[in-house]
Amino acid sequence: MEYTFDICLKNRHLLERFIKSHTLEELNKIPDGFNNNIIWNIGHSIATQQLLTYGLSGLTPPVSMEFINSYKKGTKPEKDVTQEELSLINEMLFDTLKTLQKDYEAGIFKDFKEYTLSTSGGTLSKVEHGLDFNNFHEGLHLGCIIQLSKLVKG
Repeated sequence: MEYTFDICLKNRHLLERFIKSHTLEELNKIPDGFNNNIIWNIGHSIATQQLLTYGLSGLTPPVSMEFINSYKKGTKPEKDVTQEELSLINEMLFDTLKTLQKDYEAGIFKDFKEYTLSTSGGTLSKVEHGLDFNNFHEGLHLGCIIQLSKLVKG
């Protein structure tokens, strides 16, 4: 699983680059024809990781449910993210991954509720599947962010 965590860390560094290379206004901008923005995609990546691991294992995620409910599947930006919220999201990119890896190594993910993916129909049946799918999911959202970045930088 070390490789799986390493891939996620590399992706999180790529996501952080977008935070650092865009203004708050650019991160919050929703281009015409889109229903979300760069920072929502980053927050969504964090929230989804928490749900795919802690949530499906019946554990309380370390991230607040308020945050998760703002960025989970089916949501969209309801307001602009503030500088304070942006700083928190940037910290969570790495803190959540460190905590997840520590918890995984401690063996806390004993139970896992099987989950059928709406995108492919595949089924996640253990936390390792959730971790692997998370990397795929974050890669999809990285692609969205790349496109959004081109549009907001104009």
